[in-house]
Amino acid sequence: MKSVPHISLHLLDGIGKERARLQALRTVALLEFVKGLLVLAAALGIAFFVDATDVAEWFLRLLHISPDHHFAQLLLRAAGRLSDAKVWVVVTVACAYSGLRFVEAYGLWRARAWAEWIALVSGALYLPFEIRLLMHRVSLLHLGFLVVNVAIVAFMFYLRIYLPRRERRDSSSIPIS
Repeated sequence: MKSVPHISLHLLDGIGKERARLQALRTVALLEFVKGLLVLAAALGIAFFVDATDVAEWFLRLLHISPDHHFAQLLLRAAGRLSDAKVWVVVTVACAYSGLRFVEAYGLWRARAWAEWIALVSGALYLPFEIRLLMHRVSLLHLGFLVVNVAIVAFMFYLRIYLPRRERRDSSSIPIS
């Protein structure tokens, strides 16, 4: 009779946690990839196919922001004043932003620590703007963006800051025989 190797429950628990961590990282990677695609598509649309004012109006409708809102008026006026040179600056910045999102998505998909840091910092940078937007106008879309971003920032904080500190604390409290 063959003997079956014994696998400890602790090892299986560790494998399950690592699989869940990787699945969560890949979910965030897909979100970042989609954000990059949307911004890139908007940039290419502005550059080649669409008037900047039309894009601004579409963006406001997508976010359910009234054209009468102060922010909307600023955006529409700015879009109307864009010259060709300014359009290319906007397109270049949007492409750089998309590139960062794609690099971040790749790193998160591969579970790289540097990508987790990018996700933590960039996500945290958005929080004040998202909170301010919600303070001015509450909508399910804005609330959804905030909830997802807070979850991502909390998860990256857990991976990059909380866990390493806990592991250092636990390893320093182990008595040496």
